[in-house]
Amino acid sequence: MATDPRAALDRLVAALEAHLAAAQRRRGEEDPAVQDAYSALADAFEVYEEALYAAYDEVTPFELFEDDDLDDEDDLDEDDDDLDDETPEDDDLDDGADAAGGLSRR
Repeated sequence: MATDPRAALDRLVAALEAHLAAAQRRRGEEDPAVQDAYSALADAFEVYEEALYAAYDEVTPFELFEDDDLDDEDDLDEDDDDLDDETPEDDDLDDGADAAGGLSRR
């Protein structure tokens, strides 16, 4: 039996509110309440997405990430740290662009 999209949406909204409340009360990096709220939110989203598709052949523009997707994102964050390191030559280039009437960083 298909889930009513309106009921699934109500559950999703409640899960979003519960996740926000858990995040606001967070006690450390791996707070079990936040992790539980995260899981409930992911489940509620999947139920809503399935109900929406079953009833109206429609989907949302959102995508859930798997744990391995998060690991890939962590690898990208480490690579981005290298981009943040400016050398003195980078500063000279910025100053040269200013003197030549180019764009400046603010």
